[in-house]
Amino acid sequence: MQVATILGPGASLKHLKLFQVSGPIWSNDPPGNCCEAEALIIFGGDGTIHRNLARLVQLQLPVLVVPCGSGNDCARALGLRSLRDSLAAWRRFSAGGGNVRTIDLGVITPLGKSEAIADSTPRQHLHYFCCVGGVGLDAEIARRANRLPRWLRANGGYVLSFLPSLLKFVPFPMTILASPSQPPGTLTTRSAKPAILAAFANAPAYGGGMKIAPQAQMDDGRLDVCVIEKMDKLKLFCLFPTVYFGRHLRFAEVEHFQTGQLQLVTEMPLAVYADGEYVCQTPVEVTVAPKILRVIVPA
Repeated sequence: MQVATILGPGASLKHLKLFQVSGPIWSNDPPGNCCEAEALIIFGGDGTIHRNLARLVQLQLPVLVVPCGSGNDCARALGLRSLRDSLAAWRRFSAGGGNVRTIDLGVITPLGKSEAIADSTPRQHLHYFCCVGGVGLDAEIARRANRLPRWLRANGGYVLSFLPSLLKFVPFPMTILASPSQPPGTLTTRSAKPAILAAFANAPAYGGGMKIAPQAQMDDGRLDVCVIEKMDKLKLFCLFPTVYFGRHLRFAEVEHFQTGQLQLVTEMPLAVYADGEYVCQTPVEVTVAPKILRVIVPA
């Protein structure tokens, strides 16, 4: 079997020997000349997957994720919690096991100020994401965590970046327009209060296991949106550890809903991060690309 592989920063050539594959290898962004490949293996974390999503959608090959990154939330959402899990899934796939699942991706599209209105039309410059995107405190934490050494980022970097981000963070005015129907229809105002963060999720977790949207599924055609409204910093500090168990949804200041389309507008442009990577600035439109990526999963 001809297999294309992508090696992220946390991977090494020794991983290839375990999977006994041969074929073109890229450190990032595979070119379009891998039409002979029958599958593609990504050795890396959420960031490596994120940077290659546009090309993966074009190639339409079954993709196996081998978790070797500082954040592996996408792999965990697919049931691939370790190299051993990925190896077992690969052996089953190679033997004709048919263990391929088709999942959704989130799509972030930057908007001009004149475009940030309820009625939207298809736009260019879209950005795919596999797990979670957001603005506010979580984006600031991701920015700080990305500046840490890789080994530290992979071992609690998100937690270490939380406190300094919290101390300097100021809640921001924000408006979220969302479609109440599925498929998306007319957008209506869903939230218009000062917020700490707004996260839109295609998968349950981000930041190395923080279950910001514990009910999210990667193939339901919807985004799970979590908005944390302005609250006392001490209370927010107490809320933070509950996110690892999905218990933050019990707080009165936390709003959760599902949608197939939303627009997020802030008074001042704010950074939008997805899968731990910088994407663009607000205002943005976020939608779902349903059943667009084929992934190899455990039996």
